[in-house]
Amino acid sequence: MSQSRARRSGRRAAVLLLAAVLLLVLAGVGTAAAWTTGRLNTLVCGGPCGPEAVADPLALDRSATVSTVRPDEPVAGGLDPAAVAAAVDGPLAADALGGRVAISVVDPVSGEEVLRTGPDALVPASTTKVLTAAAALAVLDPQRRFETTVERDGDRVVLVGGGDPYLAREPEEDDRIARADVRTLAERTAVALREAGVGQVSVGYDASLFTGPVGSAGWEESYLRNQVVTPVTALWVDRGIRDGRRTSDPAREAAGAFAQGLQAEGIDLVGRIAEVSAPGTTPVARVEGPTVAQAVEALTASSSNEASEVMARHVAIAEGEPATFEGAARAIASALSAADVPIDGLRLDDGSGLARSNRIDPTTLSTVLARAAGGRDWPQLLTGLPIGGFTGTLDDRFEDSAAAGAGVVRAKTGTLTGVHSLAGYTLDARGVPVVFAVLADDTEGINPFETQAALDRVAAALASCTCG
Repeated sequence: MSQSRARRSGRRAAVLLLAAVLLLVLAGVGTAAAWTTGRLNTLVCGGPCGPEAVADPLALDRSATVSTVRPDEPVAGGLDPAAVAAAVDGPLAADALGGRVAISVVDPVSGEEVLRTGPDALVPASTTKVLTAAAALAVLDPQRRFETTVERDGDRVVLVGGGDPYLAREPEEDDRIARADVRTLAERTAVALREAGVGQVSVGYDASLFTGPVGSAGWEESYLRNQVVTPVTALWVDRGIRDGRRTSDPAREAAGAFAQGLQAEGIDLVGRIAEVSAPGTTPVARVEGPTVAQAVEALTASSSNEASEVMARHVAIAEGEPATFEGAARAIASALSAADVPIDGLRLDDGSGLARSNRIDPTTLSTVLARAAGGRDWPQLLTGLPIGGFTGTLDDRFEDSAAAGAGVVRAKTGTLTGVHSLAGYTLDARGVPVVFAVLADDTEGINPFETQAALDRVAAALASCTCG
């Protein structure tokens, strides 16, 4: 085991204490009370929360600086702009951040932006998912569950895609979300068919909930061809991935898995699986997947491109736009604008951040996260953010010179060739919450690990400063 990994393992004893500290801080700005009384359980867990829903560590080796934060004395906000600017001045000047770097720092208690430097909108990479997730929470019912159904038309059954981003092939346990699967759907369909005296059917599928191209005009031509991302559709299983490979026709693949399930239940199949229009009859069977809130948490934690694009389509539908890349982009912008999030310079050509043509001002990102951290909106947006040095895309970061941020910083990463970003929140040396977004989109030719480490040092500087 590496020395840094050993340090992280040894520090886990401080996890519960310092996770509680962040909850107390959030209580001071309006959310922890709802959490501790259980009022957020249905939002985050879709019902009662089990032990698997307990937040991951939020701080590790900083007990000396936060030990004075007591349950009856939550730390208030009030960031000092001068202190914030002084803390990040050196880290922002690092050569590894290239020629274009911008930062926004917001006090989540007051909502005030206390620092904004650098160019306007930059290439955001996967921090785009922060906006997709916020828009989904803004316009969709967080407790709505994604449904996949089967309709019957005589001797044909039609698998109807409802845009479940996490529909699975087989039943499987998942600590983070409730997963529906087509095997269970086939079992329920077979029961309904036998009750109707039907033992032989043909199988069709309908994925027409989403329209338009399956790939964005802003993506590299090789993305679909080289299986960087699955074609976007309202029907797939396991995000179109099987044995490590992405299928070129995920809807047909899902229908094939469903048909195999029917055969396993003793239903005879005739004819070929065909793409058809659903008859519009009452479903004979259905399965329910995760809630919107669970899906948002999961896609934020894993940075799933496929799930993000599906969620963007649902935002489009909710906003009365076509369920296309273009419609989703307009809908996300509209949803954020309606929620009083500044969207100056915003350009989106997808919901995942793969499009290099995307542009987001860091102020837009920090405002969204501050609204969530301040308890005003979208608390589920925070629960999936990776933890510096421990989970997700930050698992192997915040070491050495940036170690002050390990366990304290929670943030969404973004990475494309020559593009790196980090947007999230932390606690300063007094336990005061700080929200930040820092983007660098001119780093081609620089070792990407050096750029990531430089971004980590910016966030770590906020975690170690006395900014409030």
